Amino acid sequence: MDSSLLHTLNDFLFRHDAVEDPLLFYVSISEALFAATLAIVFLAARGPALAAWRRAAVAAVLSAGLGLAVAKVISELVDRARPFVADPHGVHLFSSHAADPGFPSDHATAAFAIAVAILLRKRGWGIAMLVAAAVLSVGRVALGVHYPSDVICGAALGSAAALALWAEPLRRRVDLLADWAGGYWDRAVARGARGLAELRR
Repeated sequence: MDSSLLHTLNDFLFRHDAVEDPLLFYVSISEALFAATLAIVFLAARGPALAAWRRAAVAAVLSAGLGLAVAKVISELVDRARPFVADPHGVHLFSSHAADPGFPSDHATAAFAIAVAILLRKRGWGIAMLVAAAVLSVGRVALGVHYPSDVICGAALGSAAALALWAEPLRRRVDLLADWAGGYWDRAVARGARGLAELRR
């Protein structure tokens, strides 16, 4: 089942350039896209009225970090070869990739940790991020760098990390950290604005 679904997606992508090019582009920029989204939300959500947005961004970063730390340990223990390594003649590889262990998928782990952490706090934004995480995960399989079980387990691990940090009392600590960091940023912006105002006098 795992191998069959991999080959179905991989062969489909090989035969459809109209899908391959945008999917390859999205997968290649996904890490930067997710990181930039969280950074922009955190930096732009100034003031108490937007504290929930800032808390969601911080929770997402911490959830991804926790999920990836656990994923690293699992990958070392399982040491599962990626599809293009295990079956170099049967799997199409669309771009160069390291031949490191592929279980569980780091991309799926981080993406779903971020999406679920946000979903728990901001439903609309969280749904959009879940869709983005799902497309990324399917894309990694279609590109031949992961088996479906790699991304499924990564998605489960990332989701579990987000849920773990949602539980009390960890949630309170995450929110306090977000509020502290947000307050520090707000004060820094205010000082910068005052400095610019003085220079213009």
